[in-house]
Amino acid sequence: TRNKIIPYRKDLKKLARELRKNSTLSEVLLWCELKNRQILGYQFHRQVPMLDYIVDFYCHELRLVIEIDGESHNHEISVKRDSIRQSRIEEYGVCFIRFDDLDIKQNISWVIEEITRSIEDH
Repeated sequence: TRNKIIPYRKDLKKLARELRKNSTLSEVLLWCELKNRQILGYQFHRQVPMLDYIVDFYCHELRLVIEIDGESHNHEISVKRDSIRQSRIEEYGVCFIRFDDLDIKQNISWVIEEITRSIEDH
């Protein structure tokens, strides 16, 4: 299953579109960096459906997800859900990078450096 196309529920397409229209500040800030730079020549997409979930950013060529963890991710139940979700998606050979919402708002240049480093190591 490592290189297979990742299936998704068809009804998630509409929700993904809505999420793109109502992005959080940190999603907008990171998206501005990702879309303008095309880091190391790779293109990212926003709010991409995968399995029963929607990931924040995804690069198809690298099979790389970037997730932003805001305040809602700080609760024990959310951490457990995120872990299950990530594990299920990783079964398809997808890698994850996670950033805290505050890091994006306060230190976007560090976030971009970390993404670049991850791509180079990939």
